[in-house]
Amino acid sequence: MALSGIPTAEQIKRLPKAVIHDHLDGGLRPQTIIDLAKEIDYILPTNDAGELADWFYEACNSGSLVRYIETFEHTIAVMQTKESIIRVAKECALDLARDGVVYAEVRGAPELFTRGGLSLDEIIEATIAGYRLGEIEAKAEGFNIRVESLLCALRQNMFAQEVAEKVVKYRDLGVVGFDIAGPEDGFPPTNQLDTFNYLRQEDAHFTIHAGEAYGLPSIWQAIQICGAERLGHGVRIVEDIDFSATNPKLGRLSSYIRDRRIPLELCPTSNLQTGAAKDIASHPIGILAKLRFRVTINTDNRLMSRTSMTHEMVEVVNAFAWTFQDLQRVTINALKSSFIPFEERLAIIEEIVKPGYLAVASE
Repeated sequence: MALSGIPTAEQIKRLPKAVIHDHLDGGLRPQTIIDLAKEIDYILPTNDAGELADWFYEACNSGSLVRYIETFEHTIAVMQTKESIIRVAKECALDLARDGVVYAEVRGAPELFTRGGLSLDEIIEATIAGYRLGEIEAKAEGFNIRVESLLCALRQNMFAQEVAEKVVKYRDLGVVGFDIAGPEDGFPPTNQLDTFNYLRQEDAHFTIHAGEAYGLPSIWQAIQICGAERLGHGVRIVEDIDFSATNPKLGRLSSYIRDRRIPLELCPTSNLQTGAAKDIASHPIGILAKLRFRVTINTDNRLMSRTSMTHEMVEVVNAFAWTFQDLQRVTINALKSSFIPFEERLAIIEEIVKPGYLAVASE
């Protein structure tokens, strides 16, 4: 049964979803942070889970870069053992599944979790083990989810090549691609051009954080010089569109990205925190979807943004009067853009569409 009209929050929660831009160290449960901190005598701003959740959200909305960075220092500090990484990854998979996510690519930077002496291999293997445990627990609760790992390198550091080699080593074992994250301004993706060339020569997939905190030059370099398959955020591509006339006119770069169907990993709530728009109603996702860019909706950092895939979808539905068909389109966009083999993407799409993607909301 196909549904029409504007979806409600309850219907959206039941819809199958796909997320391809979610950070492991940005999605911890507040109580998990408290539990892990107690094990290592780490001091947090508060040991009350509700208050800690408020602290993370308020710090990330403060406009202070110092406070924003501090939030990740706390989550990273409690993820320095195999056991803690496994727990966080397991809970990540379970939390996404409970929110209706059927496919997820979750990214993390292994170099951040070596303070306690873990090797990159140990970190990667613990993360994958956690996802698999989460998938099993989710299935026991009646949810089906597949979680794959993206390995991040930080563009301000010098570990990109080493991390890229781990992507090749662990592909087909739970790792599906590479990402470069960290500050865009002053650290262009071309700094790691040798690494991106290596990944292409190895037939490995990669996305690049670009067009979030920095503008069109970052996007152009990521696509045209480095060869990114997807854009992490990419929200500022809207700056290459002329809205002065009745009909928007795309520039050369925005036309190329739209026409080549290069996916935009948009994260609306997070984009507001980083200044991409002043509110959801003015977020570029509305016009980019209308102009038929390959738009996807993502969570980025679920803890810091106090969000979920359901919340992100509810926000865009309320802001732009999106229908069930619009939500289905961005879900299929994400699955089409995933880094798993084509036939596996197709199998997931068929699984959620054939029985009636829209009918799920009425069950």
